[in-house]
Amino acid sequence: MDFDYTQEQQDLRDAVAKLGRRYGHEYFVRKAKAGEHSDELWDEAAKLGYLGVSVPEEFGGGGGGITELAIVCEELAAAGAPLLLLVVSPAIAATIVNRHGTQAQRERWLPGFADGTRKVCFAITEPDAGSNFHKLSTVAKRDGDEYVITGRKVYISGVDECSQVVVVARMADERTGKLKPALFMVPTDAPGLTLSKLDMEIVSPENQFLLFFDEVRVPADTLIGEDAEAGLPALFAGLNPERITVAAMACGTARYALERASTYTASRSVWGRPIGSHQGVAHPMAHAHIQVELARLMVAKAAALYDAGRDLEAGVNANMAKYASAEASALAVDTAIQAHGGNGMTTEYGVATLLGATRAGRIAPVSREMILNFVAQHLMGQEKSY
Repeated sequence: MDFDYTQEQQDLRDAVAKLGRRYGHEYFVRKAKAGEHSDELWDEAAKLGYLGVSVPEEFGGGGGGITELAIVCEELAAAGAPLLLLVVSPAIAATIVNRHGTQAQRERWLPGFADGTRKVCFAITEPDAGSNFHKLSTVAKRDGDEYVITGRKVYISGVDECSQVVVVARMADERTGKLKPALFMVPTDAPGLTLSKLDMEIVSPENQFLLFFDEVRVPADTLIGEDAEAGLPALFAGLNPERITVAAMACGTARYALERASTYTASRSVWGRPIGSHQGVAHPMAHAHIQVELARLMVAKAAALYDAGRDLEAGVNANMAKYASAEASALAVDTAIQAHGGNGMTTEYGVATLLGATRAGRIAPVSREMILNFVAQHLMGQEKSY
């Protein structure tokens, strides 16, 4: 059992951390409040090869795995400048294409993921389906050399920044007639596709959208994979990396918050001594730090299992990593705000700006309650509760 990263992975971590610090949280907040995107950070990370670390070398990527991509996600977040599109584009969309796309699709789409010129978002969530993807109402029907997609999606990240969106729809099986999931690479400017921006109480340069598909027509070769049979395995191929990279980003955010808190409490003096010398201040920070380190171990385990091709185990551990990191991140940010006192609620001290994102992390991309249901049922032998 080896808990050490390779030298190459450690070098990647150090390099990404250095890049993140050059931008930092002030840049992140400034962009978010101006209604702008983190284009400069994205472009520089792309130029340095960090966005394509998990894309195979034959398509211009780094040839690494989700472990390497999770490192990139964590370190940018630890610098206070997370990139949410790292989750939806390289982690979800690129992984789906790489593992289940046709050779032609891989040759067509993966180079753009590798160099950062292709941004692709991911659309699965629907207003009425909740966590039950078996109840998706978005459908695709074959019409000659095209598919016609009808339905709607909600809480879709970064659509205004992306050229394409991977859409999860349901399509009738030609043999049984039953509806099965199918994935399509749809241009975001396709006729019939309209966007409606959602107002969110989250400080982030990435926006959330409601999507409407009104008989959107796409060529047959935008169906990811050889046929609709690829739909379900392709979906899970993307959801596990999503959970792992979201978890890594949450751990990075927690590290950032606790670093801000520990720096402040070591230098802020009241009654002639640093406030961090009081156990009432130091112990909550130490407790949060321990929870974050435990979550980081869970993330590393899930990523290692995924990269080893042990998909079933990776899925279980990815869910637990997401749960642990979301809880640790929410605790760390709350603790950091409390340690700052009134200063913690100001924009200047850079911790209250994380509240919305860390709270959302306990809900998305899968809620803590659904993860607890999963663990109780599949790991503890309890009867299904829903």
